[in-house]
Amino acid sequence: MKNISILGATGSIGTQTLDVIRNDPENFNLIGVSANKNSAKIIDIIKEFNPKYAALVDNKAYNEVKEYCMLNNIKTKVIYGIEGLNYIAEEETADTLVTSVVGIVGVIPTLKGIKSGKKIALANKETLVVAGEIVMREAEKNNVSIVPVDSEHCAIYQCLQGNNRDDIDKILLTASGGPFRGRKQDTLKDVTVEQALNHPRWHMGKKISIDSATLMNKGLEVIEAHWLFNTEFKDIKVIVHPQSIIHSMVQYVDGSVIAQMGSTDMRLPIQYALNYPIRKERIVEKLDFNKFSTLTFEEPDMITFKSLALAYEAGKAGGLMPTILNGANEEAVSLFMERKINFLDIANIVEKCLCKFINNKDITVENIIETDRNVKKYVRNLCK
Repeated sequence: MKNISILGATGSIGTQTLDVIRNDPENFNLIGVSANKNSAKIIDIIKEFNPKYAALVDNKAYNEVKEYCMLNNIKTKVIYGIEGLNYIAEEETADTLVTSVVGIVGVIPTLKGIKSGKKIALANKETLVVAGEIVMREAEKNNVSIVPVDSEHCAIYQCLQGNNRDDIDKILLTASGGPFRGRKQDTLKDVTVEQALNHPRWHMGKKISIDSATLMNKGLEVIEAHWLFNTEFKDIKVIVHPQSIIHSMVQYVDGSVIAQMGSTDMRLPIQYALNYPIRKERIVEKLDFNKFSTLTFEEPDMITFKSLALAYEAGKAGGLMPTILNGANEEAVSLFMERKINFLDIANIVEKCLCKFINNKDITVENIIETDRNVKKYVRNLCK
């Protein structure tokens, strides 16, 4: 029996993680869950899974869930705020922590989970983007496994099994190309939020959907892959694969390429991450190769979608530069979804921030958080 806690249980990854747990009740026990302010979903989770702990960041949502538990004599302990996330991350009963919160808020609880010896099923890519050096060092120090949940990184993880890491020639990170693949800059200025959210292959949360449309999501994944697999940026290549059947590949020094293929269903990498190194019976639809007679590949357009180029640039610079990249992007995406800037402004704002803010190679959790705050404040003030 695996004891699981989920940070970000009401989001896309969290919801699908619950589906994996629901499908295998004899193997999984849900210990703790967290959400920002979706009290209704947390109450539903409490009704179904009866977790020991539930954390709500929003005060109103916290009071609603706490009142529900008191009125119904439910023993789930309800905890308030960021402290609640940290409590669940450190709580000793759980052996696996799924980190699926969105944004930099995932850094501290992930580190606390690592220091408490938990296996980390990592779906919060920002944690490695801004603090990869710190996180991987702590994981090694505490002998903790970090198994990626992102479909691309989970695919690479699988392609590496049984092989010598020194034999890697290239990591081939696949991208669908998003909803605007093939379009040029002059056609993107007036795209709407709804169009950017309409991903052709994956059903995801709003922020990651916008990032997929700009290709920033792939840029963040490049930085994440650098830390997860200890691979130089020059050896991480993005390939656009519109069918999204091959989730990523590894090319070895002898010219062999190993690819992981599967349905476009996030429950597949989630199930793998939770059960690793065991493969369980499938809960997703099998591939029917008669339906996919053609698989195509193309170079990403890093001129039109310059967010990807900016991510490579920030990743190579290291230090606080990925924090500047990530913070600027998060706030710019928020402004776009608030309809205060246009689609192309997202990458332009990120580029402006990379030029404005001074890099510091000596990173700490404290200066990461401070830099993130300062960058977001600067971006928000641009639209006042």
